[in-house]
Amino acid sequence: MSFANLGLSDKVLAAVEAAGYTTPTPIQEQAIPVVLDFKDVCGIAQTGTGKTAAFVLPMLTRLENGRARARMPRTLILEPTRELAAQVEENFVKYGINHKLNVALLIGGVSFEEQLKKLDRGVDVLIATPGRLLDLFGRGRLLMSGVEILVIDEADRMLDMGFIPDIEKICKLIPPSRQTMMFSATMPPEIQRLADLFLRNPVRIEVAKPASTAKTVTQNLIASGREPQDKRDVLRRLIRSAEDLKNGIIFCNRKRDVQVVYRSLEKHGFSVGALHGDMEQRARMAMLDGFRGNKLTLLVASDVAARGLDIPDVSHVYNYDVPVHSEDYVHRIGRTGRAGRSGVAVTIVTDLDLKHLAAIEKLTGDKIPWMGPTVSELPEEERVGSGRREGREGREGRERGGRRGTPSDRRRGPAREGRGEAAAAAAAVEAPTGERKRGGERDRPDGRRSRERTPRPSEDLAPIRAGDRPPPRPRREEVDEAPVGLGDHVPAFLLRPVRNAKQSD
Repeated sequence: MSFANLGLSDKVLAAVEAAGYTTPTPIQEQAIPVVLDFKDVCGIAQTGTGKTAAFVLPMLTRLENGRARARMPRTLILEPTRELAAQVEENFVKYGINHKLNVALLIGGVSFEEQLKKLDRGVDVLIATPGRLLDLFGRGRLLMSGVEILVIDEADRMLDMGFIPDIEKICKLIPPSRQTMMFSATMPPEIQRLADLFLRNPVRIEVAKPASTAKTVTQNLIASGREPQDKRDVLRRLIRSAEDLKNGIIFCNRKRDVQVVYRSLEKHGFSVGALHGDMEQRARMAMLDGFRGNKLTLLVASDVAARGLDIPDVSHVYNYDVPVHSEDYVHRIGRTGRAGRSGVAVTIVTDLDLKHLAAIEKLTGDKIPWMGPTVSELPEEERVGSGRREGREGREGRERGGRRGTPSDRRRGPAREGRGEAAAAAAAVEAPTGERKRGGERDRPDGRRSRERTPRPSEDLAPIRAGDRPPPRPRREEVDEAPVGLGDHVPAFLLRPVRNAKQSD
């Protein structure tokens, strides 16, 4: 089947032909006619199968009729990350070359002014992240009553990562007669129940088993010690020994690990960049452009780059950390092997990751082969790592050293310690024998001990005798007489008669 048989307009068909596409993918073949019939869609397909074009192409055909009004977009597309939103905008520019449509991108990290100018002129397609969209709506700069089509891209991530309250607010602001579409590579049952809240009698299009991985991706596991240094060594060996490595993405679970791995690879002479959520938007887009333009061979990234980013020429994916959420594994390795190309995905596994690995294999239904020995076959020294034992021994030594003395005592040195002990001994000799206590302590008349300040040798002071001090004040509970208060004694000025002005006259 060709695109001409799907019901698309001539302008859209011309743009598709100019882009070099002749045959639709399975998700496009099934979804485009349903979208053109104004039905809700729940589409599930593997990554890299053209889900974005499955809703962009029919939306362009639908938008040929009508005109947008100021601050009232006609269609709304919600994306979980800024990079995905920018990528969808590129698709509208690419396939809408024959249309005169206004497309606006509302994402964080970009100035409000340019976005507001586009909204004031009228927007046919609004692509946004939920946070920035609600922010502008709260400022009164955006109206949602004209939205005809709502698209929730990467639906499982949008619903599973804290966007549920925002999506519920947005859906209440949009007319109920809208058309709603959800597309994702994974759709767990619990997420499907949430999706049913936003869709009305949806047509479920499932061109592959949910959470299945592409057959064009060769998957492998490699064992490593749990120490970061061991994992970085394994990663460098994998990169150096990789065959046909054109470029690759290295995924880490935490943003701070992204920076650590990036600096390590840069130090060892690799052409590498970094991408994570704490970077400024301009830096993130510049890094992606450099990676797409083959200016960088490797890109160390967090899961911000795992969802929907279309970089067709990625040959290798390395999981420096095993993802905690098993669905993220499907999206990560989906960055390679796209559009029928072959790819390689290697995951570094430690003994602490076996639980997450089992969840991934259960989700995908595939047993991932090992490169070399498994984690359980590694010697204990390699599995645990020498750095952990050295760190524990060093910590125990520091604790033992702390019991021997405080840091100030160690800085003071033997000479100063000797002077302090000599002065304390001199003070003890001057005191009566029965009152000597170690460490400068002496008995007080009430039976308690007090601490005397040890005079320095340079001070011209005579030793303080026990009898020279005044007796300490007894505690309140030891006082026999009752305390005198305002009820027992009234001041004399309060007993004076009060004289007003009339009496004095």
